[in-house]
Amino acid sequence: MKSIMTLLPNIRQALQKRSLQIGIAVGLFAVSALVYQFVWQGPEVVVAEVVQKDFVQTVVASGHVENPHRIDLGAQVTGTVAHVPVQEGQSVKAGQVLIQLESSEMLAALQQAKAALQQAEAKLRQLREVQVPVATHALTQALVNHATSKNALLRAQELFSKGFVGQAALDEAKRAELVSQSQVLSLQEQLASLKPSGSDFFAAQANLAQAQAGAALATSRLRYARIIAPVEGTLILRNVESGDVVQPGKVLMVLSPIGATQLVVQIDEKHLRQLKLGQSARASADAFSAEQFSASLSFINPGVDAQRGSVTIKLTVQDPPTYLQQDMTVSLNIEVANRPHAVLVSTEAIHDIDKAPWVQKVVKGRVVNQAIQLGLRGTTHCEVLAGLSPGDLTLRDGPLVKENSRIRVKRLADKS
Repeated sequence: MKSIMTLLPNIRQALQKRSLQIGIAVGLFAVSALVYQFVWQGPEVVVAEVVQKDFVQTVVASGHVENPHRIDLGAQVTGTVAHVPVQEGQSVKAGQVLIQLESSEMLAALQQAKAALQQAEAKLRQLREVQVPVATHALTQALVNHATSKNALLRAQELFSKGFVGQAALDEAKRAELVSQSQVLSLQEQLASLKPSGSDFFAAQANLAQAQAGAALATSRLRYARIIAPVEGTLILRNVESGDVVQPGKVLMVLSPIGATQLVVQIDEKHLRQLKLGQSARASADAFSAEQFSASLSFINPGVDAQRGSVTIKLTVQDPPTYLQQDMTVSLNIEVANRPHAVLVSTEAIHDIDKAPWVQKVVKGRVVNQAIQLGLRGTTHCEVLAGLSPGDLTLRDGPLVKENSRIRVKRLADKS
């Protein structure tokens, strides 16, 4: 028993030494594995797979909502506001009264103008129905008298030549014939002036036209007392109250007409070559970012803003959502190209994209620098026309790796 107790320390020491040797062996094995992994197999890098799918190229922009035009409304005459029956933000119909001015003086002026018009019409009617028939009858009677006086003059001349009457009787017959002739001429001129080509008729017509113009003016001024909506729309500004004295030239209300809603966008001029009329877009108001609606590119300004390097474009929204309001900020993606079954590579994998694009491609566990030819370009992916095939792996999201180096692949989910 004593001998066993004497040997225990030696046994314990031998076991500890053996454990240390095993630990060292395990450590050497782990180090060897790590050396093999990092030296022989290479470092682990993030790669992306080249895929083939339908590709839509978009241009991202932001702008604001704008109707085609706004209408400034104001008074055309000086007056006092009697009533304002509408409120700011209210939808109004075409012809609806927006502002009513006090109009008693205008009504009185209109009644006076109508009375003058009636008087002018009565005078012209009197000329046609009374003066012309009377003048015609008087002329007929004067012609008869002139014929009688001419016959009397002929008899007097015959009797004077036979000595039956004296010079006085002949002179009297001549005087009577001249007087009747003068009456005929006077009545003919009077009747001519009363007919449509005569001066009296023209004067009566001019008087009637003046009265009509006066009535029309008074009617127009009375109409100015009611400021109405020229078109259907929404009032986006009201700057008038009952009792205000208004004058021409002051904007009292602003009306936003109902019509095709537009999105006005300032876009970088570098995208100008990609834009074409009729291109579709998906838009969303920043206040309702979860909701999207369609728009169509309808206008491209031919001029470029030199200070901002941007171009103004407009997109028409044919079916705007009810929440879309004037001047809202919107974000949109304009579809500028569409390529079915395109070969796509991650934009993050491309080097020198604007000069001579190339990628680091994985071939049998090693890195190869591969030149590529690009087609359509997007935010996350670009179309490859040559240099890559579907299924190829390219390095991304990291520093450049020396060509022909070994690597270990770490895949990430495709973001397209």
